[in-house]
Amino acid sequence: MSESPHTPEATGLREASRAAEPAEAARAFEAAGARAAAEPDRAAEAARSSEAAESGRAAGGPRASRPQAAPRFPGGPSPDPAGSHHERRIRSFQPRRSRVTTSQGDALRRLWPVWGLDIDGLRTLDLGELFGDGQKRSDKPVVLEIGFGMGEATARMAAADPDTGILAVDVHTPGQGNLLGLAERNGLTNVRVANGDAIILLREMLPPSSLDGLRVYFPDPWPKPRHHKRRLIQPDFLTLAAPSLKPGAILHCATDWEPYAEQMLEVLTAHPDFENTQPDGGYAPRPDFRPHTRFEGQGLRKGHVVHDLLFRRVTRPGATDAHSGATAPEA
Repeated sequence: MSESPHTPEATGLREASRAAEPAEAARAFEAAGARAAAEPDRAAEAARSSEAAESGRAAGGPRASRPQAAPRFPGGPSPDPAGSHHERRIRSFQPRRSRVTTSQGDALRRLWPVWGLDIDGLRTLDLGELFGDGQKRSDKPVVLEIGFGMGEATARMAAADPDTGILAVDVHTPGQGNLLGLAERNGLTNVRVANGDAIILLREMLPPSSLDGLRVYFPDPWPKPRHHKRRLIQPDFLTLAAPSLKPGAILHCATDWEPYAEQMLEVLTAHPDFENTQPDGGYAPRPDFRPHTRFEGQGLRKGHVVHDLLFRRVTRPGATDAHSGATAPEA
């Protein structure tokens, strides 16, 4: 049975509720008043910030930028070497955050000033000076390796061919430290480690015809169709890379992702700046100088087939160099 609305207990509850309502209303009114009082201050602050930004732009001043992240290893690789002075675009890589071991961190602190460089896009590299010993320039041929993981394969190639300089590019901090440590322990003076976006390096920091080779081993295949635009080996990338390669230089790609291998073969075959070294126009056997990599081992354990592609840089008569603007002589 429900309680009668006219009982003493019900009457007492209604009176207590009515007594509480004014107090609740008062508190709500005070809170609303405080918010209303704060709104003009927030609005004024926003207006002042907007006016300052507009004034700076109108005066030709620099656009306000977000504060840079503090370097994890002072004197080591920068967390954002190119900064905000380069355009936003689709990238072919995704920086991975993972733990840096004590030995890797020690190598970054000690060896980065000697063998490391940031890809800032603000200077043109002198590769003879970069691979020199500080007193004498180097005349070693130089190959660019894009994406070296933890650096084991890079170190093995450098040890097997000490007369060739390897400019190894990656954004993975533990791998950078690991490769520097491997170079020191094995006495490899022909390795330099670059931190940042290889596109900026090729476009703005390498002189024309400065590279004797380009290696791209097991790049991210970006398997989902909507991500295919992120794949590195595309016609635009080949057009960008070609001027930095000497005539006859070898572009060597390897992948264990069959659809990506097919795309690589298609775009390389179609590009006028490159020709296949294989007479049948297909994939190449793995060269002896390319050791098995960690990613390759993972793919093989999954039953993947590894494909190597070796294409030679050719010069088109009458073509204009994208870096220097010079025109290749007619044959």
